Amino acid sequence: MSRTDTPTTTDAGTSVSGKSILLDQVTKRYAGQSKPAVDGITLEIPAGKIVMLVGPSGCGKTTTLKMINRLIEPSEGRIVLGDDDVTSIDGDELRRRIGYVIQAGGLFPHLTVAANIAIVPKMLGWSKDRIEARVDELLELVSLDPDTYRDRFPRELSGGQQQRVGVARALAADPPVLLMDEPFGAVDPITRQRLQDELINIQQELQKTIVIVTHDFDEAVKLGDWIVIFSEGAHIVQYDTPERILAEPANEFVENFIGSGAGLKQLTLTRVRDVDLAEAVVAREGEPARDVLARVEATGHQHAVVVDERDRPVRWPSVRQLGRLETIPAGADPDLPVIGSAATLNDALDTMLVSSAGAALVTGRRDAFIGVITVEVVMDAITRAREAAAAASGDAPVGTNTGPLPVLGAPDDAADGSAA
Repeated sequence: MSRTDTPTTTDAGTSVSGKSILLDQVTKRYAGQSKPAVDGITLEIPAGKIVMLVGPSGCGKTTTLKMINRLIEPSEGRIVLGDDDVTSIDGDELRRRIGYVIQAGGLFPHLTVAANIAIVPKMLGWSKDRIEARVDELLELVSLDPDTYRDRFPRELSGGQQQRVGVARALAADPPVLLMDEPFGAVDPITRQRLQDELINIQQELQKTIVIVTHDFDEAVKLGDWIVIFSEGAHIVQYDTPERILAEPANEFVENFIGSGAGLKQLTLTRVRDVDLAEAVVAREGEPARDVLARVEATGHQHAVVVDERDRPVRWPSVRQLGRLETIPAGADPDLPVIGSAATLNDALDTMLVSSAGAALVTGRRDAFIGVITVEVVMDAITRAREAAAAASGDAPVGTNTGPLPVLGAPDDAADGSAA
């Protein structure tokens, strides 16, 4: 795969702003320990992709992540970012070029949201106007209203909001690489799902190189373009696409790590955006209810979707409820079954089951409403996805712990589907 600083373009026309990362025969030894924490790993991470590092506790995945930005200094080997060998440059300089997100956001409690996001741009000498514009841009990107949140302190935010600000801060200076260490491990399952969806939406827009450590294999399958499965000493057991790992685990270790529910994990391989969505009658707050009811009855639908001034869904009244109203009320229904287009079918099904609804409202970029997904569509897509998984194929990028540095070519030219 190419190690170049020049942005490329995806098939969808999105510019890739990330850089490739190479760990070349990297080892980390700690004093007093007989075995290295990371033992001669060679790992190449493609530019503009999300790569998940998973494995049992103590296997070296967090140490591997922290050696990329040299929060932990390697004992041996070299680290290449794009075309630059960064092993010997100043560590602080390197970290300004790499975004870093930890569990619970890691925000400075005495600084406002805006001041937290502005830390690295200030270090780089950006002007006040440029910093203010960047703060507002990033808050919008992570779906937080700038007027509402820029002057708040971390203690005034929920766990999910703090994590969103942490992501915004990591992206502040537009780094090509984003490292994330168990970023969603400290929030509840519903918030975790929404944060995962938000990260996928952000990545579609920015195309950074993102490396994430997680203990949750379902999260790895949902988020990762590629997954690295480690054993002790950060030995790479399999480096492959989620589809290939589920369909063709490299050995018994991988099978045991995936667990007995591998068939159900196929639900995470298809996104809501990949299936057909139903249309809906859209209404606005304050609109006469009889006008909305007339449109609903004319289309034969049973509900209308009420959206706010930013086209975000806030209510989903039935025909019966519309018949009792004079005007469409303001305010949001906290129990509204909403799912992002980047969510998996597994997430969609969970949302429907939790809400006891046979459908869910789907949102796209910046949480704008785009359609309705039904349980029938989900079940049909699940069947197709499981059939496709059996025939999945693809080639893996380079990853190994032993031997000389391999010849590096484009991912599609790799000869081996896994590495041990």
